Amino acid sequence: MADIQGSYDDLFTAVPTALAALLDGGDAGGSVAVFVDGEPVVDVWGGFADAAHTVPWQRDTIVNVYSVTKTMTALCALVLADRGELDLDAPVARYWPEFAAAGKEGVLVRHVLAHTAGLPDWDGPVADIYDWPAATARLAALAPQWEPGTAVGYHSLTQGFLVGEVVRRITGLAPGEFFAAEIAGPLGADFRMGLPAEHDHRVARALPPPSRDEDYIAGAPSGNAAPTVATAIRLRDGNSVAWRRAQIPAASGFGNARSVALVQSVMACGGAVRGVRLLSRAGRDRAWEEQFSGEDRVLGMPVSWGLGYGRFGTTYGWGGWGGSLVVIDPEARMTVAYVTNQMREPGDDTRGVEIVMSAYDGLKGLRG
Repeated sequence: MADIQGSYDDLFTAVPTALAALLDGGDAGGSVAVFVDGEPVVDVWGGFADAAHTVPWQRDTIVNVYSVTKTMTALCALVLADRGELDLDAPVARYWPEFAAAGKEGVLVRHVLAHTAGLPDWDGPVADIYDWPAATARLAALAPQWEPGTAVGYHSLTQGFLVGEVVRRITGLAPGEFFAAEIAGPLGADFRMGLPAEHDHRVARALPPPSRDEDYIAGAPSGNAAPTVATAIRLRDGNSVAWRRAQIPAASGFGNARSVALVQSVMACGGAVRGVRLLSRAGRDRAWEEQFSGEDRVLGMPVSWGLGYGRFGTTYGWGGWGGSLVVIDPEARMTVAYVTNQMREPGDDTRGVEIVMSAYDGLKGLRG
């Protein structure tokens, strides 16, 4: 059985057991954290940070969590909305006047957060993703693919630039800087958007699924997805230094399970955790209000979106390319985070669900 490091409440033994099973099944490495009432009941890690299985996964190993980053960027917008600095019902162009071009005057901030803005495709060169002015100028010039608010299509890369530019126009800070100053800093969370070189030695590079290489391309989990003109993002792009340094608020967040669970425990615990209040309870609750439910044009599957968070019954959260996941249960005041450097094919990847189910096994015992 794989060697699991860290600590956990005895009631939650199923969680490290589940992680060990994934590592025994061929995964390289990963970490899991379960927070209840804002405090860790599980904080474990295991396996290796490299493909050769020579570098053990450490307590402070971090990994690119890809689209789990979207929940961090959404939290930035929710904080500004709660402060009265951002009106979720306002047109994006109120804050970003250039965005009104090409028929986008009616795109509201809430449309962007709920993937209904009609701008799902990044169709520019990969190099422009690393250039904030170029990326935002390209999006400002685009015409929407549908009437904003009438359909949903996953904005896999574009959402972060759209929300992030609104944050930047309001605060004068790049989204990663705002997140660091207003969220990660006060909470003491080891999570960053735009990774400084001093942290490179801690990064576990993403590893492709078996029989794939670094030309492996991000894709929809369902075969029902519509054809797309979006630029293909390869694993080698995500593993590049340029990707790590850039502000890509939909996909380039780096952290571990502990930091993901700590930040999103704010959403599980009514807007405050460990004495740090980031949101009023009403500000937190608005994130769960359904914005759109239906078949996603890009993912080819049914979805329900709140404001930046996917809705799954009474739980909320989102996952990232490669398998990382965060799930928030506000009724139980529980947050479960799983991060890994081992990718699997999206249609066959049930690891995150297995981890979450093991956490609920422990919760049953905790609640008695």
